[in-house]
Amino acid sequence: MTHYLKQLLGNDHPLFSANLAELEHATGGAGVDTRLIADITEKAHNVLRTIGLDPADSYGKEVYQALNARVRSGKIEELLKDTSYVLLDFNDEVVSFNLQDVIENAHHELPYEQRTSAHGLRHLRAEIVRRYAEHDRTDDELVHKLADQIGLKPPQDEGHPTLEPMSDSAPSVLAIGDIFTDAFIKLNEEVARVDTDPDGSKRLSLPLGSKPPYDGVDIIRAVGPSPNAAVSFRRLGLHAGLRAFMGNDEPGLASKEHLEFEGIDTELLSIQSGLQSNYYYVLRYGAERTILVKNQDYEYTWQAPAKAPDWIYLSLIGDASWQLHEDMLNYLEEYPDIKLAFQPGTFHFKWGVEKLARVYKRSHIVIMNREEAMDVTGKSHDSIRDLANGLHDLGPNIVVITDGPNGSYASYDWKLVTIPNYPDPAPPFDRTGAGDAFASTIVAALALGETMDTALTWAPINSMNVVQHLGAQAGLLPIQKIKDYLKKAPEDYKLTEVKE
Repeated sequence: MTHYLKQLLGNDHPLFSANLAELEHATGGAGVDTRLIADITEKAHNVLRTIGLDPADSYGKEVYQALNARVRSGKIEELLKDTSYVLLDFNDEVVSFNLQDVIENAHHELPYEQRTSAHGLRHLRAEIVRRYAEHDRTDDELVHKLADQIGLKPPQDEGHPTLEPMSDSAPSVLAIGDIFTDAFIKLNEEVARVDTDPDGSKRLSLPLGSKPPYDGVDIIRAVGPSPNAAVSFRRLGLHAGLRAFMGNDEPGLASKEHLEFEGIDTELLSIQSGLQSNYYYVLRYGAERTILVKNQDYEYTWQAPAKAPDWIYLSLIGDASWQLHEDMLNYLEEYPDIKLAFQPGTFHFKWGVEKLARVYKRSHIVIMNREEAMDVTGKSHDSIRDLANGLHDLGPNIVVITDGPNGSYASYDWKLVTIPNYPDPAPPFDRTGAGDAFASTIVAALALGETMDTALTWAPINSMNVVQHLGAQAGLLPIQKIKDYLKKAPEDYKLTEVKE
């Protein structure tokens, strides 16, 4: 049995068999490895029978092509809903039944010889460790020590985003807003510097007319408040679609492919010929960033989804998109049960409250920071209650106001509460997307039927994890990971009612 697991994993560590034998001994000979192989075989054979293949008379390339065909037909998630760690060996040729592997293989049109099984391997490694660690007779420290010795816990597995299958009955959210590609340029801090102007404002400086070195560049596709929210929704277990606008160029097509890999419905993407996709340059200095932006002039039009979503999430979108807002509001009049979540962007604040009166009135929830709430309501910075009430007066049932290091506030059910930030396990690596993670997690929790109290405890955790990674999406968590962090939360991480 150990040999078969070794074959699936392609693990040639000399201690692999010995360490697994020691783990089996620790369980009292419970046959954990035998049960795991039986489960893998049963799950794989069930998939093969479902797609019309005989498990006893199929070969690897045939199975690979059949799985790719299911992706193209749009009938893959239900088929692979319980196969995250399933791989099958066909005469020393291993094929992955992991949903992410299958989608990536199909979307990249990888030939059989170049197929990927990275996600399935990661899950299988984790499953082996989990089964031994959770056995009643094993010592957790010993399990992790022996697993680490034989490469079952490589650093790249830690915190890797996972695309989990979901049922057809899961709630759905349509995110609307602009999409960008971010080029993160890490500045050399021996060359770049931050200066302070007489008015106290900060300015990033580089030598003019020279060729200063930089430390590195990372290209991150398909970002922006609404795409970030869509990815967050999907990882949290919702069906997520995106209405965004891009050019028919390499960055745009790469962003579309990234979204599809994340499980986002891209049917409503507007890909416009003759235009470039939005491309931003993010200058990183420590954990702070300065973003060079250039927005294209897209034709912003509303397109109704084929099936009405449970929620619409509206965020940053271009200045020429007003007609889209009008048409979206008219659509919402036809579907009064759809809830609207509003995280205003730059041009929403520029347009002002009067122009956006219908949007605020139709919103079930609005989410913005304290300074933005001052701008919208005209209320004093000193009274969070006045700011919240000012936003309620515009129409929303739920108001959320973030306040940087001071945590966040929310007003709902005739009460005003505050929640602190979840403590950072390490200094923030990159703050991009922290607010998007916070806002989208609250909306996801509500869409899943959780209370607002619960939503407020989830959101800072996702935000905390995002700033530990580069870019706005790498650190977005699934529900179970958020709940795991919640179990380990410090005693003072709790909702407190504001009495002012």
